[in-house]
Amino acid sequence: MRIAAYAKDKRSMSNITFESFGLNKALLQALTTSGYTTPTPIQAQAIPSVMLGKDLLGIAQTGTGKTAAFALPILHRLAENRVAPLPRTTRCLILSPTRELASQIAESFKAYGKHLGFKVAVVFGGVKYGPQERAIQAGLDVLVATPGRLLDHMQQKTLDLSSTEIFVLDEADQMLDLGFVKPIRQIVSRIPAKRQNLFFSATMPTEIGKLAGELLKEPVKVQVTPQSTTVERINQSVVHIEQGRKRALLTEMFADDNYTRCLVFTKTKHGADKVAAYLEAGGVQAGAIHGNKSQPQRERTLAAFKAGKLRVLVATDIAARGIDVDGVSHVVNFELPFVPEAYVHRIGRTARAGKDGSAVSFCAGDEMKLLRDIEKVTRQKIPATDRRNDKSLGLLDQSIMAAGVGSKASMPDDGRGDRQQQRGPRNPRRDGVKKEHGGQPHRVRGKGGQRGGQGDRTHHADRPLASTQPFDPLAADRARSAAIAQRPQAEAKPDGEIRRRPRGRRPSNGGKGYGAAKG
Repeated sequence: MRIAAYAKDKRSMSNITFESFGLNKALLQALTTSGYTTPTPIQAQAIPSVMLGKDLLGIAQTGTGKTAAFALPILHRLAENRVAPLPRTTRCLILSPTRELASQIAESFKAYGKHLGFKVAVVFGGVKYGPQERAIQAGLDVLVATPGRLLDHMQQKTLDLSSTEIFVLDEADQMLDLGFVKPIRQIVSRIPAKRQNLFFSATMPTEIGKLAGELLKEPVKVQVTPQSTTVERINQSVVHIEQGRKRALLTEMFADDNYTRCLVFTKTKHGADKVAAYLEAGGVQAGAIHGNKSQPQRERTLAAFKAGKLRVLVATDIAARGIDVDGVSHVVNFELPFVPEAYVHRIGRTARAGKDGSAVSFCAGDEMKLLRDIEKVTRQKIPATDRRNDKSLGLLDQSIMAAGVGSKASMPDDGRGDRQQQRGPRNPRRDGVKKEHGGQPHRVRGKGGQRGGQGDRTHHADRPLASTQPFDPLAADRARSAAIAQRPQAEAKPDGEIRRRPRGRRPSNGGKGYGAAKG
C-alpha cells in the first residue's frame, strides 16, 4: 500500500529520495556507497510501478538513468521472493543490442546488488562459449545477453527460459535497426506467458510500438521527455566543411585543451580506423572500436579510454548506446548518421549525470539532407559555427596547408580547387610541354615517337610539385606558354607533315608509335 500511495503522490521531485520507494535496505546501502541519493525523473516514475509487478513501457532519452530505473526494482522483487535458481535457468532476462551495453548493464546489477549475493552473468558473441556455459549451468538470478549468442545457447540446450519471471528489452529501437525483431520474437516464445515485461527505449518507431503492443499487458507508460529530443545541457553546433578537409580540422580542434575526453563517430568501420590513425599521426592519443574488432580488443581500447590513456575514442554507431564513460567533454560527428535517431544517441554520450557537454557535427555538401532530417526529428535548428569566432577552429587553413592541401584563399572561386584536391597531386607526365599545331595541342614525344622526351623531364625537374605548394592554374598556364616559346621545332617527316593520332582509332603499326615509319 505504501508503494501504491507513492505512485499517486504528486509531490515535487525535490522531496523524492530512494528511501521513499521502500527499497530493500541492502540496495539503499549500495546506493549510499555510490553517492546516489536523488532519483532521476525516469527512475522516480518507473521504480514504483515495476516494484508492483506491472508491465512498463519507458521512453526516455539516453543518459537519463534508465538502467537503474529497472535494475533497482528488479533486484528488490528478486530479494522479496528469494528462491534458488535451477541449473541452466535464469529468473530475469535482459536483452541488449550491443556487447558494450550488455556488459555495463551487468556491471550495474552487480554494483547495486553487491550486498544481496545474486548470481549475475553476461552472454554475448565474440568470446568463447566455455565460461558462459559454466555460468549458465550453475543457474542465474540475472542474465544479460545479446540476441544472437542467446539463441545459440538456446539451440545448444545450455539455457532454459521456462522459469524466467521478468523480461527486459533495453534500447528496443536499436534492436529494430540491427534487425533483431525476429530473434526477439523467437526468444519471447520460450518464456512463460505469465511474466513481467519491461520495455525501455529512447524512441518508439512503429515496428517497436507494434511489438510492444503484442507483448505488454496493460503497461504503465512512462515518458519523461518528448521522443527523439536531445539533452538540454549539450551545447550543439555544426561546421559546414568540405569532405576532404574534415580530418585536418579534427586534428586542429585538439589544440584546444578543453577537448579532454572526446568521442568521434564515423559511418564505417574502415573510416574509424583511418581517422584514429590520422589522429595518432598528428600526436593525439586515439583508438578505434567497431564490429570488426575482437571483443578483447574492444575491451582493452574502451578500458584505456575510461582510464584516460586515450584522449579520443573513434567509434561507429555500435558504441552510440554502449558507452557510459564519465567526463566525456565532447562528441564529434565526423560523419552524420544515415538514421537521424542515431544522432540523439551519439551526442547522449556527453552531458551525463547532470554535467554539461558539447557536440560538434561536421557537415559536407552531400550531407545536407542528413542534417535536415536530424533537425526535423529532434525538432530544433542546430546552430552553425562560424570558425572565425571559434578559437578551436580558427587555424583551419593553417592545418590544411600543413597537410599539403591548398587553402580556399589560394584557389580561384570557380570550384576547380576542390576538384584538384580530390584528384590529388597531378601526374607530371600528363602536364608535359604542349605544342600548338593545326589549332590543336598535343603531347611532345621524344626520339622514336615515344612519350615523355627529354624536354618533359627537364621541364618537370624545374617545376615545384603540387603536393608541396598550392596549385595555381594561372601560373601553370604561364609556365606552359614560356616552355612552348623556348622549345625547338619538332622534326618534320619526309612528306612535310607531323602525323597525329586519329581520334577514336588505335595504332595499326604494331605499337611502334605514330612517329615511326611504316615498313
